[in-house]
Amino acid sequence: MYSNLHFYRPLKAIAAFTFDLDDTLYDNHPVIMRTERESLAFLQQNFEPLREWQSADWQRLRSELRAKDPEICHDVTAWRWQAVYLALTRGGFSEAQASAGADSAMENFAHWRSQITVPESTHTTLRALAEKVPLAAITNGNADPTLFGLADYFAFILRSGPDGRSKPHDDMYRTAQQRLNVPMTHILHVGDDLTTDVAGAIRSGMQACWINDRERSLTTASDSRLLPHVEISRLDSLTALI
Repeated sequence: MYSNLHFYRPLKAIAAFTFDLDDTLYDNHPVIMRTERESLAFLQQNFEPLREWQSADWQRLRSELRAKDPEICHDVTAWRWQAVYLALTRGGFSEAQASAGADSAMENFAHWRSQITVPESTHTTLRALAEKVPLAAITNGNADPTLFGLADYFAFILRSGPDGRSKPHDDMYRTAQQRLNVPMTHILHVGDDLTTDVAGAIRSGMQACWINDRERSLTTASDSRLLPHVEISRLDSLTALI
């Protein structure tokens, strides 16, 4: 029987939670797949120079931008905007036209990116936790929780780019601690990624909870860096910790 709770390190009293968003509080994979399809179609249909562009073309352009500016990867929204802007200027658009075009493309992207169905169990769990301790969100992505009903549970939401380098860098973890105003060692960060969430949180001084809802093995996972304090298979197990 797969256990819902597995402890690897002593867990200190929890004074606050921070949460990853994508694939921790909802299934993000189908959202990304649909968003990429809709974004590609929008660009093909609305901009003549991009009519024949495919996903691989955009990947090459984003790789080119990252090679010139490695730090751009910390802000995925700005990275995507810059790719559209560059493609349009190379396609003959003026700087003003390319800027407006990139803005419209990102508006379309933002719409589809936040068409997310959140499980009722997530709402129930966050509501119960928020009644006891403050919650915050720390994300490398660009989904907007205000558009799918999660924002009200959080005291604040930190995003890579505007709020610092992406996880596993410690920028957002440290900002969260300062804003929550509780010791690092009494914050539990919850996430699905063993590198960005677990290793990132622990190296910053927080406690870490790995949500393993796909029944992976921690001992054989290739992305395992540091042991989490606790592993759960269902989000609602968190209510047993406070």
